[in-house]
Amino acid sequence: MNKPGQDLRVPPTPGAPRGVVIPAAEIVERFSRSSGPGGQGVNTSDSRVELLFDPGASAAFSPVQRDRVLKALSGRLVGGRLSLVASGERSQLRNRESARERLVVLLSEALRPPAPTRRPTRPTRSSQANRLAAKKRRSDIKSSRRTPPLD
Repeated sequence: MNKPGQDLRVPPTPGAPRGVVIPAAEIVERFSRSSGPGGQGVNTSDSRVELLFDPGASAAFSPVQRDRVLKALSGRLVGGRLSLVASGERSQLRNRESARERLVVLLSEALRPPAPTRRPTRPTRSSQANRLAAKKRRSDIKSSRRTPPLD
């Protein structure tokens, strides 16, 4: 489990067979007050967590992994940094754990290599013939149900 204040461990994936360990110094955590209901503690405790991580400057990735992560997360990066906010729990500790777990999921998905490109194939001659024969049989069945036209 990835506990707050410790290095973040991303489990092995096809793009990172030995996994990745992100040093705790590369992850910035900011705290603020959560919005919404929460009783008396909502106005006094800073339970909302914002996690900031810069994958482009991280020493945890190889150059190939860094390029793959930057490309996969390009839509989520603001100023080159990935920002995750967690405020669903009432406890700051649980919000920190939740944000770190979401970061692990995002990184493990981003590290996966792209799927191989699809090679287009053509139907075989026999499958085309079978399809046309089935259409002909169906057409014959339906035409036999029709009443002959009255002239």
